[in-house]
Amino acid sequence: MKSLKQVKIMIVEDDNDINKILELIVKDQGYKATCCFSGTEARLRLQRQFFDLILLDIMLPGLTGEELLAEIREQSSVPIIVISAKSMIEDKVNLLKLGADDYIVKPFAREEVAARIEVQLRKNYLHQAGKCLNWKELALDESRHVVTVGKSELNLTNVEFDILKIMLKHPKQVFSKAKLYELLWNDVYRGNDNSISVHVSNIRKKIAAVTSEEYIKTIWGIGFSLV
Repeated sequence: MKSLKQVKIMIVEDDNDINKILELIVKDQGYKATCCFSGTEARLRLQRQFFDLILLDIMLPGLTGEELLAEIREQSSVPIIVISAKSMIEDKVNLLKLGADDYIVKPFAREEVAARIEVQLRKNYLHQAGKCLNWKELALDESRHVVTVGKSELNLTNVEFDILKIMLKHPKQVFSKAKLYELLWNDVYRGNDNSISVHVSNIRKKIAAVTSEEYIKTIWGIGFSLV
């Protein structure tokens, strides 16, 4: 991973108190924090500066969090953790479909935010140097954090990348949603969490955009497999 002083995290939150709390969490971990209070301000910052991770509120003045997330995902796979007061499963699913890597519901525990930041940064930077995984025309380069199908590069989020990496290491093995969830987040799977299905669906759509060949098959009632 980068040295602590090099890691830059952008906080997008319009509530002054919550913004300050998030800034303290980031700085306590030794990272550099850049605070924005609207989606428009964050957009301008992103045009001039690179960030290693983004903490994003959804209900923002001007450019909404959903709109900003969609714009970012058109050109970047930077890890994005949504922090929102919206607690309905539908809200979480929609944000994951848009490309969020993780979702934290307000009010949050400082320790949880810190831990989830560490998870995303670790996924983004701790890759085995030079190691490539291949299946048919699908190639995953861990050191460069790049996935290609033939000559086309896929713009994947960190979670999508990690799901493919797990499956590429064990082609044709069937992975249940619970198993993938546990491998990704080292946490117990809760049956009402649909995040894995959303991420797999996103991967399929991105692969389908560049090839007609099927790579991930759903084994109904069991899980997913690379085919």
